[in-house]
Amino acid sequence: MDRVDDILAQWNRERPDLDVGPMGLIGRLRRISHHLTREMEKTFAAHGLNDATFDVLATLRRSGPPYSLSPGDLLATMMITSGTMTNRVDQLEKMGLVARTQNPEDGRGVIISLTDKGFAVIDAAVTDHVATQLQLTSTLSQKDSAALNRLLSKYLVALTGS
Repeated sequence: MDRVDDILAQWNRERPDLDVGPMGLIGRLRRISHHLTREMEKTFAAHGLNDATFDVLATLRRSGPPYSLSPGDLLATMMITSGTMTNRVDQLEKMGLVARTQNPEDGRGVIISLTDKGFAVIDAAVTDHVATQLQLTSTLSQKDSAALNRLLSKYLVALTGS
């Protein structure tokens, strides 16, 4: 039994008229998400990053050479508001991890690119991030991990359509 089982038992005792089964699933997902996020944030912080700045750098890095995207392409990939994107890029530019240059295809636009320093930081950070994720999932067998991944994917698609 885990702490969520205790909570469900209390609700079943106090409100036997309610089906609190979904509370167990959602409660566990939330607790797991909180734990995973906290551990991954430690990894990001070791590289001077947070979840938001890691996300921008990782998006640029995985885009492939020349590790550059327009703000619109970043927005589409990351699904955040333009104000949020501007703030994140401003932070990363001050840190010397990205640079804004004029878009050669559109003189009114800009391109966001990893600097050499940004490339080095994100490569080191993503290496450690993968190691952290491996450690966080190491208690699951490969079979259980694959089954959980399939179920979560099915659930995510059912909730969001993608």
